[in-house]
Amino acid sequence: MKIHIIGGGNLGVSIALGIAKFSKNNQVTVTRRNTTSIQYLSEYGITVSSDNKHNIQEADVVILTIKPYQVDTVFAEILPVIKGKTIASAVSGLSLEMLQSKTNDEFPVIRIMPNIAAQFGESATCISFPEKDKEKALPIVDLFQDLGTAPVIDEKLMDAATVLGACGTAYALRYIRASMQAGIEIGFDSQTALAIAAQTVKGAAKMLLEEKVHPEQLIDRVTTPQGCTIVGLNEMEHNGFSSSLIKGIKTSLKQIKG
Repeated sequence: MKIHIIGGGNLGVSIALGIAKFSKNNQVTVTRRNTTSIQYLSEYGITVSSDNKHNIQEADVVILTIKPYQVDTVFAEILPVIKGKTIASAVSGLSLEMLQSKTNDEFPVIRIMPNIAAQFGESATCISFPEKDKEKALPIVDLFQDLGTAPVIDEKLMDAATVLGACGTAYALRYIRASMQAGIEIGFDSQTALAIAAQTVKGAAKMLLEEKVHPEQLIDRVTTPQGCTIVGLNEMEHNGFSSSLIKGIKTSLKQIKG
């Protein structure tokens, strides 16, 4: 597949690197106004350009990883030269209906919501598309499955997917940072504390994904009567651990919906 990514920021670069590392038989082009910071992508066989139309006529899919305010300008530039191309948008808040309207319903359109872990083949990429564009969308689903997981969801949940899957990266990292800080307080140097905290989260996530059980079932394996784990969990809950996380996620969703 020939893939043209417009927007060489953190997300666009993560997708490009993920495709280069974990998906076979693809050609990737990334465009950005100032390409200085992304020239290194060429080491991975990725074409870099400051021209949004560079190689675009050969592309099978155009992926948008730009800001919402840039969409109209970019469409005015590229739509006249991409007839028949599939457009996959990672633009937050840009609905399928809006995409169809802005493209005069002349292009297959897909909404994708990856996260920056795509670079490591570990993104949770939620995908939505109109039924009429299913044939064009399925190869995109396969592509993002190479970069982690790629569940197809109802479009009405895409804003929620942004919070849970993309913003969620920051929430998970904040938990790891807090664990690292606690690790330092109880005696570890910073690097050792970080390594233990990060690997512990990775291991917990791996167990959940492999066993497909409720988190509490795995928690039960770790907690013992009058043990140190249960008293720690209870102290966290007394201080609002779960409720504060839930409130944060819901607040982020309110921000997206305006």
